[in-house]
Amino acid sequence: MSAVQDVPYEPLDPDAFDRAAKLLSSPDKDVTQVAPHLGRNQLLTSIWFAVSLIEEISKTKYTGSDTCAWVTELAPLRKLTPYSLQLLWHKEVSEVTADCLGDILNPFSAFFTPQDLDMLVHFLVSEQARDQLSLLLEGIFDPEPMAIARLLLAYGDASIQDLAKNLNNPKVQPVMRELMQLLQCEGYAGAADEICTPALEFWQSYTEFLIDSLYGDEAKEAQWIDDAKEYVIQAIANCWVKVRLPPEETWAGWNQDEKGDFKAFRADVKDLLQSSYTLLGTSVFDRLAQLALEALQNHAWLHLEATLFCLNALGETISDEDVVDASLSRLYSSALFPRMMDASLAIPSKTQQTAMTTTVSFAAFVERHTEFLPSMLTFLFESLKVPKLARVAAKAIYSTCDTCRKSLVSEVDAFLRQYEALLRWDGVEAMTKERVIGAIAAIVQAIPSTEHQVVNFIKLLDYVERDVEACLESAKVGLMEQSQEYGICALRCLVEMGKSMQEADGTVIDLENEALTEDAHHSSTWAASQERIVHCLHAVSASLSTDGEIIEACCQLLRTGYKEFSPGPFVFSPKITESFVANSNLHTPRLENVLDTAGAMLTRHTRTAAKTVDTSLITFLVHVFQLAAAMGYNPSTEPGVSASCIDLAAKYIPHYLHIFLHPQCQQHIANFITFTIRCLAGHEIMPIRASAFFWALLFQQKYGFPPEVGAMVDSILAQYGPHATLIIVHKISGQCARSEVETYAEPLKRLAFTQVRAKQWLEDAFYTDSFPSQKMASNQKRLFLEKVIRPSSIASTLENVLTATPAPTPSTLPRLNCRMIVRALALCVDFVRMEEAAAGEDEEDEEGRYCCVMVPSDEEEVSQRMGGRCVWRR
Repeated sequence: MSAVQDVPYEPLDPDAFDRAAKLLSSPDKDVTQVAPHLGRNQLLTSIWFAVSLIEEISKTKYTGSDTCAWVTELAPLRKLTPYSLQLLWHKEVSEVTADCLGDILNPFSAFFTPQDLDMLVHFLVSEQARDQLSLLLEGIFDPEPMAIARLLLAYGDASIQDLAKNLNNPKVQPVMRELMQLLQCEGYAGAADEICTPALEFWQSYTEFLIDSLYGDEAKEAQWIDDAKEYVIQAIANCWVKVRLPPEETWAGWNQDEKGDFKAFRADVKDLLQSSYTLLGTSVFDRLAQLALEALQNHAWLHLEATLFCLNALGETISDEDVVDASLSRLYSSALFPRMMDASLAIPSKTQQTAMTTTVSFAAFVERHTEFLPSMLTFLFESLKVPKLARVAAKAIYSTCDTCRKSLVSEVDAFLRQYEALLRWDGVEAMTKERVIGAIAAIVQAIPSTEHQVVNFIKLLDYVERDVEACLESAKVGLMEQSQEYGICALRCLVEMGKSMQEADGTVIDLENEALTEDAHHSSTWAASQERIVHCLHAVSASLSTDGEIIEACCQLLRTGYKEFSPGPFVFSPKITESFVANSNLHTPRLENVLDTAGAMLTRHTRTAAKTVDTSLITFLVHVFQLAAAMGYNPSTEPGVSASCIDLAAKYIPHYLHIFLHPQCQQHIANFITFTIRCLAGHEIMPIRASAFFWALLFQQKYGFPPEVGAMVDSILAQYGPHATLIIVHKISGQCARSEVETYAEPLKRLAFTQVRAKQWLEDAFYTDSFPSQKMASNQKRLFLEKVIRPSSIASTLENVLTATPAPTPSTLPRLNCRMIVRALALCVDFVRMEEAAAGEDEEDEEGRYCCVMVPSDEEEVSQRMGGRCVWRR
């Protein structure tokens, strides 16, 4: 150390690097001989050079686990590290030295030798470093203590394993104490305390390491984990202090960045708490519940808010378990909810909101313990009267009623009275009305008697129709903004009611009962209600047909019934959607939503390919053709609409391909297929993706069609397939962006694996004069074509071998075929997985087992699989 300390401090100058470079490049001197003669600036320059060099190396050839190679190549620079570490003791350069060393230590700890790390620890636990870190505890976040703190965290990240496993080591304990103190600095996170967020990241990594060790191979021998857990508990205790909200006047004085940083810190604490549950179990939850009771008793409202926030974070992990029911019962049976309603206590609104969120986080607990519902719901409905609390309260009411709907059936009349009172309040927000009416609809859905369901549902419809009437009256007198507010509120109330009236999760549905699934809209019980709902939809959409929000809400309303398989008020006849879609045009706002709604209805009926919707599907397809024609078959006119048109047409493949043969549709097929090719060749990403998917589906259609449909598909492919192939090949060969290559690869894979004419089409595309790349030689094109086409050329052989009966054995399976199978399966596996992903579900063989895809590595494995009971797919 003396060699460096004896050199007087010199100001930074531009020649420092040159002098250092000359000394370091001297052929007759070793670095260890040169280093003692370097000034502080020269040493800093050298270490800066090391930082930059390591960053560049990480971007090039040495990445991942290949650390030995770059460490060896940087050996000369590593010899400078001890001298650079000594600069930490010099106050004038301590800050920049700490930053430079931290930049190396964090991602490349292997650059430091064990001796270097010992020197670093010696500094970090020294009185000089402690004095600097103590400034942070006092809320003084100057550059030098911040740099040392960052270096401490970098060392902690690099040494988590050694620190956790050696907590009884006297050299480790001071380091862990300092790391813990970084969570105890004065000031609010993000607004004043700048080090608590990176410190929290370290403790999150520490916790994750303990979890990995707890369930790792050495778990039984990991006796050190019990001691390590204590630090996690202490970190959580410190975070509990740091997540406390500032007073409202302090919060109002923060800018948006400070508020955002504080919220981000609380979100990170939430992640730490959820991770810690795996490690610590319910002990932390029980302790927090006790702290909540103490804060409630002492009227420490901000402490209570922080505690409830932490409980809510854990609630997302354990809400469905009954292991914390005892602690929650003590909390819910306390004066928590009555006091939250007491206006004389001047409780901060954020504390009240967090208490409401607790009811959402532990809705499953309340479902098991319905005795707490009266006090909880009373608190929530009283909070609706307070504008600051109304939205959160409405959300909590909706969650509670949705979860506990069966337990609240007897109180449906009381809920209706509460909603009637809510509508009389001044200034009630639309979102509040939507949530509360959706909550009541959930209770109505749980009523066992359908007749009683209808009676109560009609009462809810009466409330909605008031808003519809107000919408129409406002429009008549020219108050369009007010009309829009009433209209959107009415439609969204219906949407929330529709969601709540859906079958509850876990309900068994007989999908094989076509009378149930396909004729669900034929219900005399709900006919009157359906008629009234449809009238609301038509009335509002006709009055405000140019409003995008109205059109989107109408689409949401239509879609609420698509998930249902039994009669209900929102399970409309396909004719309703058909009429709504047919009335749209290029001037309709959010037309993409309208077309997507048609696609959603089509998907709803795809499972059985029901003939009952053929009329509607003809209307949809004709409408798609008309929209494409209205755009002049030019996708750049309306890229979003073009993509939605093609997406909707793609949903007809394969179950509804016969619709294309209908006389109203057949005359438009040629123009529409040309339109998809223009999209494929264009530059708008949305139409490109839609048309690529359309052609991928079309290429793979080979079997299972009636003769007339098969003839149509074959005619389309014969006439337009070569052109589509040429575009795909040329795009992949240099005419598309790198991000679009995968999009074009999908139809190429389907083409190569399913079309017998693929070889000729691809060859024509590659050897045309317009091929975009002049640097690709003929032999390279041939090699690429062989790799693409080879799987399809041996597909029939592979299928014959794999489906042979009895199953082939090593003695009956020719060696050549084995090699072909290995190559074919290796090439086909991506395509097979792609097919399964597109299907959305696994297939089963005749014995009910799921089919699987395997890629054998050699002939022996193939032979073993052939004699087994594994199900193979080409």
